[in-house]
Amino acid sequence: MSTSMLLLVIFILTALTYVVGRSRAASLRKQSTSMHSLPRYYGYLAAICTAVPSLILLALWSAAEPVLLKSSTIGTLPAEVQALSTGELDLVVNDIKNIATGGISQSADDPVRAAAAQHYTESRASSRLYRTIAVLILCIAGALFGLKKINSGTRARVAVERAIMIGLLICSCIAIFTTVGIVLSVLFESLRFFNKVPFNEFVFGLQWSPQTAIRADQVGSSGSFGAVPIFAGTLLISVIAMLVAVPFGLMSAIYLAEYASSTVRSWAKPLLEILAGIPTVVYGFFAALTVAPLIRDAGESIGLSVASESALAAGLVMGIMIIPFVSSLSDDVITAVPQAMRDGSLGLGATKSETIKRVVIPAALPGIVGGILLAVSRAIGETMIVVMAAGLAANLTINPLEAVTTVTVQIVTLLTGDQAFDSPKTLAAFALGLMLFVTTLILNVIALQIVRKYREQYE
Repeated sequence: MSTSMLLLVIFILTALTYVVGRSRAASLRKQSTSMHSLPRYYGYLAAICTAVPSLILLALWSAAEPVLLKSSTIGTLPAEVQALSTGELDLVVNDIKNIATGGISQSADDPVRAAAAQHYTESRASSRLYRTIAVLILCIAGALFGLKKINSGTRARVAVERAIMIGLLICSCIAIFTTVGIVLSVLFESLRFFNKVPFNEFVFGLQWSPQTAIRADQVGSSGSFGAVPIFAGTLLISVIAMLVAVPFGLMSAIYLAEYASSTVRSWAKPLLEILAGIPTVVYGFFAALTVAPLIRDAGESIGLSVASESALAAGLVMGIMIIPFVSSLSDDVITAVPQAMRDGSLGLGATKSETIKRVVIPAALPGIVGGILLAVSRAIGETMIVVMAAGLAANLTINPLEAVTTVTVQIVTLLTGDQAFDSPKTLAAFALGLMLFVTTLILNVIALQIVRKYREQYE
């Protein structure tokens, strides 16, 4: 039985167990008033006993099955094939899987691989059969156990709430461990890079040209890995974008929350948020085909030298894209400020604008800063607009009319194509990711300090 069908069967059995458990608890409740919990909690408890153990077994089996099948398949291969390197052995196993699944393979006529593919197919079929039997047996056993627990001595509500709390704790731990895993993976790869390229050269270098050779006979066996031009380009485009997004987004939020009528707000807010749903590639086309030529023609008309791909074009379009992030979040935060604070200010003789400036905005400042932080993260992480409108040139400049590049664009560029994954060129992508992570972490810490300062002042 396939995984999707097995999940469907588990869902059906869980639903049936819930209905039966709730009905049985309701019948017992009519016979005796000493039941600890409402009938639905007994149904929930029976459903949890049915679904959770079987789902855990299914998850563990599905995780272990590929590893065991691979090990079993490799064991059927000749010794000279098993002696291959890990990468070459993985290619052989993938080829065997393609043969087993009926995919296109140039080695389909090889008797050794054909036999291994037959063994793989039979082993996988047996594993699926045993998995189905084990999961269904555990599911039925859990259902019977859950229904048996329906009695007056069972504190069903307490058990269900404890199970929910454990589930929430597990989800929180998964999120934390995922973050730690991402950080550690980037850190370890970055350390490999810094073993090949000095840290000072990377952090303070002014030249970025990561064109290292894969083979010894290739030209360009040494490159320049100074990341200053890349971070300068990222900062330049992000600043331009925020100079556009923050004023327009914040002012539109203030208008929609404080001045606009309900009719105007019901039309303007959805129209403004449509900008957030437009794909970034569309913004990239708009920047490359409309904004960049317009800026170049306007600059040349007054005697300025403007590159065909410029930081200004990318920053302007990126700022337009980010406006809904600032506007929507700021609008929600401003609207959430208690009306009593506005009434108190107006009652003391303050005007509408003074109330907004001295009462509403300070009270909503933590949320506004949070929206701006989200917008900054969105600007730093944008790739498509920069590729299409700002180019790939790592120029160290503060002139917005020249072509620049960003960290995310370089990460994509370094990891695209057939590259040696242990070369400084590809490992530089992880170093850039680590530096970007540290930079955003510092910005978040500074922003939290600012929020804490104003929150203590106005609460």
